[in-house]
Amino acid sequence: MIGEPISRIDGFAKVTGAARYSAEWPTDRMAYAVMVQSTIARGTIASIDAAAASAIPGVLLVMTADNAPKLPQQGLAAFSPPAGRALSLLQTREIRYNGEPIAVVVAEQFEQATQAALLVRATYREQPPEIDMQAALPRAVPYTQKLLGQFEPSSHRGDVASALASADVTVDETYSTPLESHNAMEPHATIAEWNGDELTLYDATQYLYGVKRFVARTLGLPAERVRVISKFVGGAFGSKGSTWSHVVLAAMAARQVGRPVKIVLTRRQMFGPVGARPYTVQHLSLGARRDGTITAIRQDVVSSTSTFEDWVESSTLQTRMLYDVPNVETIQRLVRLNLGTPTFNRGPGESSGTFGLESAIDEFAVRLRIDPLELRLRHYADKDPETGHPWSSKSLRTCYTRAADQFDWLHRNPEPRSMREGDRLVGLGMATATYPAKRQRASAVARLRSDGLFQVQAATHEFGTGTYTVMTQIAADALGVPIDRVQFDLGDSRMPETPISAGSMTAASTGPAVSAAARALREQLLSLGVDPADLDRCRAVVSDRGGEPISADGSARPGPEEQQYSMHSFGAVFAKVLVDPDLGTIRVGRIVAAYGAGRILNEKTARSQLAGGIIYGVSMALFEHSAIDPRNGRYLNADLSEYLVPVNADVPEIDVLLVDEQDDFVNPLGVKGIGEIGTTGVAAAVANAVYHATGVRVRDLPITVEKVLLR
Repeated sequence: MIGEPISRIDGFAKVTGAARYSAEWPTDRMAYAVMVQSTIARGTIASIDAAAASAIPGVLLVMTADNAPKLPQQGLAAFSPPAGRALSLLQTREIRYNGEPIAVVVAEQFEQATQAALLVRATYREQPPEIDMQAALPRAVPYTQKLLGQFEPSSHRGDVASALASADVTVDETYSTPLESHNAMEPHATIAEWNGDELTLYDATQYLYGVKRFVARTLGLPAERVRVISKFVGGAFGSKGSTWSHVVLAAMAARQVGRPVKIVLTRRQMFGPVGARPYTVQHLSLGARRDGTITAIRQDVVSSTSTFEDWVESSTLQTRMLYDVPNVETIQRLVRLNLGTPTFNRGPGESSGTFGLESAIDEFAVRLRIDPLELRLRHYADKDPETGHPWSSKSLRTCYTRAADQFDWLHRNPEPRSMREGDRLVGLGMATATYPAKRQRASAVARLRSDGLFQVQAATHEFGTGTYTVMTQIAADALGVPIDRVQFDLGDSRMPETPISAGSMTAASTGPAVSAAARALREQLLSLGVDPADLDRCRAVVSDRGGEPISADGSARPGPEEQQYSMHSFGAVFAKVLVDPDLGTIRVGRIVAAYGAGRILNEKTARSQLAGGIIYGVSMALFEHSAIDPRNGRYLNADLSEYLVPVNADVPEIDVLLVDEQDDFVNPLGVKGIGEIGTTGVAAAVANAVYHATGVRVRDLPITVEKVLLR
């Protein structure tokens, strides 16, 4: 069954409303909570007047720093980035960013809580905030911790300074990306319910066990007293990978009022307290000989973080390994701003980093008068140039060839402003996509039930990616039965543990564990003389055991191959843009992208995932940015009427090509994740196409009308 383009098993439940999201779990005596947020970016709370709010009928609690329960280590007992964050849990009066939670109102009805929250009045001792990224650049400091807990914060091979000094041709430019806010269809939501000293959280999360452990440690509870349930998540993109303040605040409030408490963030509250893609300013220096051989690359990235927690956008990792260049140096630095702490955002690091690198490569191709695809092929890395390790698999040459042929790249006139369709300028651009193939330890259980169906469980997550479907396919394949004999269940921390569903790890981590459990159960049944495909015999063997299910556990974890091979997915992205020469309006007309991403579990959901990632990249290139008032740190476009994302009319024709790729080392299934790679490279491909169409090089995202017309 693996690879078959099966429609989503959970599709009917979603379109009929039967799929239950975190805010929809029915609970008796539900109370409703609303967060109150600061209106300054830096200072302290002088006083909070909750009298008017408390007088509203139905209000059960106004929780502030004056009456909130005191937590171990002031709420920092579980602080362990990147999963364990420094939250705002009403333990102090300090204000670090505009929109920081300063109170929680709980009432019988949502409308009562909303009205009361508007009546909470805070006075502040305000201090001048640091808001402006450009103004803060001179105060950037080197990042000294390992990137993602694994990679050195800076890298150096060869002699970059000498190579740049002796280069015949150089590019020395700065590229920047804005703060981008996650805007999943489902806002963050949590229901907290206590039963004595045991806490159940219905939470919109990408990491059940992370929430379980974080909340337990923050509240000073044994982990076994916290249960987290999340059957469906309405989009996440990285923002729901961490436990944020509202989750713990809901638990605190529920304990105070002795009732279940639901908190659902408003769209405006999605800006600030639950992370964002940080600003990056990337200085790239490239040197080459006259024959087009690139001899040196230096990438110095400054990204933004909050004043109270380090978070780095690891935008240099792709530069270390993507091209065969002898002299490469990368640097990561941070600036601290009075904004909420950033977090993962689809393709974190590589999405912003490939914009800088692949734009600079395109500029180099223009100066060297070499086709951009040819320049990349000349520097194709047959092994990882940073580590010297062989690739576990790499199909990038095939991706280049197939996408270029489908796109008809060879008929491109390389001169800017040379191609037209009617009155509009046509631009054709391309870029390379890449993302690491990661996995972590995961476990699963498989059971044969009395009805002859196989139930497989793992505490993983479904947030639109097709996890229910592909895990069912994996289990059915391992058992040797049709998919209608398999029921896959997820989303409960009482199930076997799996890692965070982020970093394109779910299929590569949980998939092998599901396969291992299913194969173990198959072997157990065969040892009893039962073919799993024989429905009647399966029912009979369970009946002979008094109806007790037959079960088997399975797990999978990385082995020594991680130290022996370099593991990445690769792709090639070709973009066509149409630009009105008088108005400067830009439309993406077509994108062709080819990907080598290991074994494809489901062709239909894979194409959907990759197309979604491409649309995310188009959004990054042309639309998204969080506008912040530099005087007070207030978001000026904290809604979907002003924070622009593509609508259907903005989405071009998208051709996704899947390159067959066998990888015997990446994991037992040969699977590489595809959730992130679709976004990487897209912004650069669009920017390069805009340059080809207009002759205007836009180095700061998003690419807007005024940037094209006024340069």
